[in-house]
Amino acid sequence: MTYNTALTALADPTRRAIFERLRSGPRSVREIAEGLPVSRPAVSQHLKALKQAGLVRDKAQGTARIYRIHAEGLRELRDWLDGFWDEALERFKDYAEKSDERG
Repeated sequence: MTYNTALTALADPTRRAIFERLRSGPRSVREIAEGLPVSRPAVSQHLKALKQAGLVRDKAQGTARIYRIHAEGLRELRDWLDGFWDEALERFKDYAEKSDERG
């Protein structure tokens, strides 16, 4: 997975809603689809995109597929985003030190 693939997958509002539903724990496609304005087959297609992006994993449980957030895939995205924060903090530190030197 690359951060770009994950961001592309999460750019879709339905996929974000599905991903949010998985925050509270593993769920079946039926449970995920409840209350969403799309069909169960559409939810399955969105889950496939999230899985290909490395953001979710699934396993068979009887006749159902249970989906959960894939922590490692999410960690890769977070690490990429954290890089922006780290750079911003470093620039702020440099600015503050230079301002302090000028005094």
